[in-house]
Amino acid sequence: MEKEVNYEYGVVQGFALSALFWGVIGVLIGILISFQLVYPELNFAPWLTYGRLRVVHTNGLAFGFGLGAIFGMFYYITQRLAKAPLPFPKLARVHLWLFNAAIAAAAVTLLLGYSQAKEYAELEWPLDIGVVVIWVMFAVNIIGTILNRKEKQMYVSLWYILATIVTVAVLYILNNLAIPVGLLKSYSVYAGVDDANVQWWYGHNAVGFVFTTPILAMFYYVLPKATGAPIFSHRLSIIGFWALIFGYLWTGAHHLVYTPVPDWIQTTAIVFSIFLIAPSWASVVNGYYTMNGRWDQMRSNYLIKFLILGITFYGLQTIQGPSQAIRAVSQVMHYTDYLPGHVHMGTMGWVALTASAAIYYVIERVYKTEVYSVPLANAHFWLALIGQLIFSVTMWFTGLQQGLMMMQRNADGTLAHTFMEALKLNYPFWIMRGVGGVIFFLGFAIFVYNILMTIQKGKRLGAAAA
Repeated sequence: MEKEVNYEYGVVQGFALSALFWGVIGVLIGILISFQLVYPELNFAPWLTYGRLRVVHTNGLAFGFGLGAIFGMFYYITQRLAKAPLPFPKLARVHLWLFNAAIAAAAVTLLLGYSQAKEYAELEWPLDIGVVVIWVMFAVNIIGTILNRKEKQMYVSLWYILATIVTVAVLYILNNLAIPVGLLKSYSVYAGVDDANVQWWYGHNAVGFVFTTPILAMFYYVLPKATGAPIFSHRLSIIGFWALIFGYLWTGAHHLVYTPVPDWIQTTAIVFSIFLIAPSWASVVNGYYTMNGRWDQMRSNYLIKFLILGITFYGLQTIQGPSQAIRAVSQVMHYTDYLPGHVHMGTMGWVALTASAAIYYVIERVYKTEVYSVPLANAHFWLALIGQLIFSVTMWFTGLQQGLMMMQRNADGTLAHTFMEALKLNYPFWIMRGVGGVIFFLGFAIFVYNILMTIQKGKRLGAAAA
C-alpha cells in the first residue's frame, strides 16, 4: 500500500498560494492598464505608466500565476502518477522561495525600466540566469521522481510534463543568449531578422509550452478524477501529444507574416499552424467523449464546468490562432486589438479555468476535505466566464474595426481614415474590456477566498481528528 505521508505536499500548497497571490496582483494591474488607455491621467507616475505596467502584467500572470500553478500542480501530479515522493524535498522548498524572489525582482526591475524589449523575455541577464537555475532545480526533482516511479505505465500527463520541462529550457536559453555590457544591460547575440525569428520561435512556443502542454497535463489528470471515469482514449491522447510537440515548434514565424523574414519561413509556419488544429482537437474530442453519459455532471459537479468550458475555449483558440496565420486574415488582424482578444480567450478561458479546477481539486486532496463552498466556486466560474467573454469579444470587434479601417484607401491610394479617427472608435470597446476585467477579478477574488477557507476547514478537521 502506498504511503501518502511520504509525499511532499508542502510545496504544492506553497506554489498554489503563490500563484493566487501573483494572480491577484497581475489581474489588478491588467485592469489598471486597460483603463489607462481610456483615461491618460491614470498614468500618474513614470514607473506606473502603461509601458512599464504592461510587461509586469504579462510576466506576473504568465510566470507568477501561470508557472506558480504549474510548479505546484506538477509536484502533486508527478508524485501521484509515479507513486513515488520527491527525491529532494528540501530542494523543492528552496525552489519555492527562489521562485517568489525571482518574480518580485522581475516586477521591480521591469517597473524601473530594465528590459530586453522582447515579448515574454523582457528580463535582463542576471534574472535570466536565476530563471535557468530555478528551472534546473525543478527539473531535477520532477525527472528524478519519474525515474524512481513505482508505477511503470507513463500516463499522458507525465509526457506533457516532461515535454514542458525539456522544451521550455531549450527555448528560454537559446532566445536569451546575450552579451552583458552592465549589471542590468545586455545585447542579444542575434541581430535583425535573425533576432526577430528566434524571438518569435521562442515567443509562440512559450505560449505552447507554458499555456498549453502543462495545462493539458492538468486537464488529463483532473478530468478522469473529477468524473470518476477513465479518459476516453489513452491512444488518442498519446497520438495528440506527439503530433502537438512535433507541430508546435515550427509555427513561431506566423507572427512575422509580411515582414522581412523569408517567405519560405513564413509559409512553413502557416502550414504547421493549420496542422496544429488536428492534435489540439484530439484533446478536445477526448475530453468531450470522456463525458459521454455523464453530461449531467455539468450541473452537479463544479469542477466539470471549469474543465469542459476550459477545453472548449482551448478548441476555439486552436481554430482562431491558425486562421490568423493565413496571410489574407493576418493582413486584417495583425497589429490590432484582435490579438489581445485571442490571447485572453486562451489565458482567461482555457488556462485560468483549467488551472483553477486543478487547484481546487488538489487543495481538497491535500487537506482531505471538500471545498469550503460549492456556491462560491460556481459564482467564481460564472464571473470568470462572463468577464472573459466580455473582454475577448469586445477586442475582436475592436480589432476587426481597426484592421478594416486601416485597409481602406482613397482613389489616390492614401488612407481613407486617419489614425485618430480609428483611435476614437476604440474607446467604448476599451471601457467594456475594462469592465470585463473587473468582473473576472471579482470571480478570482472569490476563488482566492474559497481556497483559503478550504485550507482552514481542512486544518480544523485535521486538528479535530488528531
